[in-house]
Amino acid sequence: MNQTPNYEIPTEMRDFAEKSVEQARKAFDSFIGAARKTADTLQGSAELARNNAQETSTRGFSFAEQNVNAAFDLAQKLVRSKDVQEAMQHQAEFVRSQFAAMQSQAREFGGLAQSAMQQGAENAKQAMQQSAEHARNAMQQGAEAARNTANTAKDAASQG
Repeated sequence: MNQTPNYEIPTEMRDFAEKSVEQARKAFDSFIGAARKTADTLQGSAELARNNAQETSTRGFSFAEQNVNAAFDLAQKLVRSKDVQEAMQHQAEFVRSQFAAMQSQAREFGGLAQSAMQQGAENAKQAMQQSAEHARNAMQQGAEAARNTANTAKDAASQG
């Protein structure tokens, strides 16, 4: 029968291969760690955006409720008015108070929007800086692993 010859793999080659695998694993773990940290940062940014949207929505419903209640209050005053002059006075008061309320509501919405944009911009800036730092570290570790592998290969070749 035909038997395959039994060639022994030199110890230096096995050591070289083992070191290469270990270095590749370390580089990969570094890369995955950086990717996870970036994903966590992005998830935090998405959560912040969701919270800001929820706060804006809540304030919007609150403002709508205030405005509708003010309109119902006016309707009730109009129905109870004794004459046209009193009705016109209630209408004028309503217009003044609603104009002031809408200005206040617009300022508050503007503040909410500005705050949300500032927070979003700050989170995006931090996420980009962290991602760049993690990527830079992963690349440096990968380059170091490649240099170590090349040196180990050169040493094994010179010994063999």
